[in-house]
Amino acid sequence: MPRLTCWMGDVAYTYSGLANQPAPWLLAVTDVKGRVEDLSGSAFNGVLLNLYRDGADSMGWHADDEASLGARPVIASVSLGAPRRMRFKSKDSQQAASSGFEITLGHGSLLVMRGDSQRDWLHAIPKSKRVSTPRINLTFRHIVG
Repeated sequence: MPRLTCWMGDVAYTYSGLANQPAPWLLAVTDVKGRVEDLSGSAFNGVLLNLYRDGADSMGWHADDEASLGARPVIASVSLGAPRRMRFKSKDSQQAASSGFEITLGHGSLLVMRGDSQRDWLHAIPKSKRVSTPRINLTFRHIVG
């Protein structure tokens, strides 16, 4: 995996064939969780912490569409540190080439993906030779079963 990760929360979480037992919540993370819940209007029972050490660390095209997240999950992503580009493209192969877009996730930003975003779109954090400093990403989720 081209980044370092830690699953923290109340329940186990399996994605990409990896079964993650939860580490206990840290006070600093629960403080962020409370603010994210207030801003997003959603409740979360786990967070995937990702460390992108520099621009060589990345995340490939995917959707957070595991059955354990429910049919229309809310995913709230907090970025700390180096700005990184996040790309999006339609899952519909006929629209994928013309429907893509990207945003820059800056230090302190919050991105909330909800509704049909995981059903209809893929997202990725590409490698970047311009990034030489780390980024921490906290991706809050609610595991339903």
